[in-house]
Amino acid sequence: MKIHEYQAKALFETYGIPIPRRRVAKTTGEAFDAAQEIGTFPVILKAQIHAGGRGKGGGIKVVQRIAEVEPAASELLGRQLVTSQTGPEGKPVGAILVEEALDVKKEVYLGIVIDRSRESLVVLASAEGGMEIEQVAAESPEKVFSEVVDPAVGLRPFQANRIGFSLGFDPSVVRKATGIILKLYQLFNEKDCSLAEINPLVVTENGIVALDAKLNFDDNALYRHPDIVSLRDTSQEAPLEIEAFQHRLNYIKLQGNVGCMVNGAGLAMATMDLIKLAGAEPANFLDVGGGATSDMVKHGVRILLSDPDVKMIFIYVFGGILRCDTVAAGVVEAAKELEIKLPILIRLEGTNVEQGRKILADSGLRFTVAEGMGDAAKKVAELVRQL
Repeated sequence: MKIHEYQAKALFETYGIPIPRRRVAKTTGEAFDAAQEIGTFPVILKAQIHAGGRGKGGGIKVVQRIAEVEPAASELLGRQLVTSQTGPEGKPVGAILVEEALDVKKEVYLGIVIDRSRESLVVLASAEGGMEIEQVAAESPEKVFSEVVDPAVGLRPFQANRIGFSLGFDPSVVRKATGIILKLYQLFNEKDCSLAEINPLVVTENGIVALDAKLNFDDNALYRHPDIVSLRDTSQEAPLEIEAFQHRLNYIKLQGNVGCMVNGAGLAMATMDLIKLAGAEPANFLDVGGGATSDMVKHGVRILLSDPDVKMIFIYVFGGILRCDTVAAGVVEAAKELEIKLPILIRLEGTNVEQGRKILADSGLRFTVAEGMGDAAKKVAELVRQL
């Protein structure tokens, strides 16, 4: 789950991480009042969307005088902001952050991510603040510093101190930077984040300040954090993804024409590869998980059909905890209820596979059933050619 910059900065403030003076505004009048309250110019108006690259997309404006605030705010509020991270459809701007402009002496990048290969958190830092860390890592990997955090011990002060010196901070600034790194780590752990990022973290005449803030949260831990759930902005999410979330399904919209439903992320990736090798494009990632019920499967099929780009459906389930007969029952129920006219290809293997195939055969409905991976690839290609 993602939240907006202004929400992330509010969390930063509760953990004692320095941030600029700011106020969020959802109307031009609120933007005017916010600028007046800040009282010094210039001020920065920042569109609030769940994506980066706002500056290049025209989503950040520098305002020099109070008279310019409302016109600048009106150019941002209500628009679909397109950036390098939103896709061509963009994201709606429902709020802007009005923030004081700072005299920046130095910019750095600071972030905490999960490194699954090391089964640890990793603190990343770079003196190239303000740039996308992926670009820095690709073009100048020597400029990215990392500290692996032992999960049994946690981030130690000497590690945070080492990061501060690696970034070229003056000794007088290192202690402040160390404090911010440790507080960001505390926030990451206590709020079950999957990403915590400050880009840039800046040095000014008055100290060190988080000029930007980005926090993502582990969906599986949200039940522990109702305060975080309350920050969710569904206007930033695809409607089908919202519906999937409500039914405990993992769904991501893609740009293809073959809707696929599987159990397990690894099988989902293999299924999407199979679809591409057959000459088509996957329309989505939809993982019903190991504990799905026939009702969840039915809702999964409904979500696939709600996507106008989907021209055929490919259901690929390897039954373990999720039994094949449960999947088959859900598919048949959905097909009867929704009067599906699209071709449906199904491959079932594993627990109760014979019962599942019998449910499909006895349904009186037209399903194409594949017997193996090679057969599934062949039949995907045949059905795609008929679209």
